[in-house]
Amino acid sequence: MAYLDFEKPIEDLQKELTKLKEVAEKSKVDVSKSVLELELKITDVRREIYEKLSPWQKVQVSRHPERPYTLAYIEHLTKGTFVELHGDRTVGDDKAMIGGFGEVDGQTIMFIGQQKGINTKMRQIRRFGMANPEGYRKALRLMKMAEKFNKPIVTLIDTPGAYPGLEAEERGQGEAIARNLLEMAQLKVPVICIVIGEGASGGALGIGIGDKVLMLENSWYSVISPENCSTILWRTWAQKEKAAEALKLTASDMSLLKLVDGVIEEPLGGAHANPTEMFERVKKEILFHLENLSALSPENRVEQRIGKFCSMGVTMDAGEEEVEK
Repeated sequence: MAYLDFEKPIEDLQKELTKLKEVAEKSKVDVSKSVLELELKITDVRREIYEKLSPWQKVQVSRHPERPYTLAYIEHLTKGTFVELHGDRTVGDDKAMIGGFGEVDGQTIMFIGQQKGINTKMRQIRRFGMANPEGYRKALRLMKMAEKFNKPIVTLIDTPGAYPGLEAEERGQGEAIARNLLEMAQLKVPVICIVIGEGASGGALGIGIGDKVLMLENSWYSVISPENCSTILWRTWAQKEKAAEALKLTASDMSLLKLVDGVIEEPLGGAHANPTEMFERVKKEILFHLENLSALSPENRVEQRIGKFCSMGVTMDAGEEEVEK
């Protein structure tokens, strides 16, 4: 397992445990008591570290190379029933954005999300989960298909942002994302959006308008990454920790600000420490919210969805400002 810099105490204890087990195997000496004590100590140290993670450390956890990506969630939730659909019917098939139908406990759901890639070659093919305009247009096409067949939609968000290349701008990146915002707000079927890792900028928001927007405990959601924010404000990446704190990008911050509807607790040590348990927790949340949303009429769902996003933030017109003065 890969360890982050702040996980060094856990790594040292884990190495000690591995060495102890190797010695026991070679010498045939019973060290079960020592092993148990060391395992308990590792759990205590891991709990102590993860209970006090800073915003920047949570950003690091969200980027952990062993953290499960969108396809891992879909494959576990649908248990072999997932059928991936391709293409935006205009330009091509964007590998950074995936989607298709799958069954979860007998219920057909349209899954859509960014896929970063599990190795170097696949990360290049999928552009680290950064979608081109055709990716967002594919996502919208699949959402409209789900609406046509009256099937709920679940989006899994994990992207460092929309693809910033020249060709993306030439093909209308901003328009594609803006169109998704407009259309998702008006979809007549239930829509659940879950930030499973990174939720950066319009790249995340392009599939992030839903009846319920949830975040995993160690994910983040912001208009900009801490590094880029630091570069703009301080002309250096060195202030990324301060930027992460100021951006209020963690799941707990977003929930406190009422910008998301809930936080899904991760297993001790993060989603990568126990992916199977994380998959089950996400599945439980999806089924719970779908049951509640399905009880509403399409009109009520759309009205509540639009109302939720319109109520975010604080606005004041010039007349009100003059009255206060």
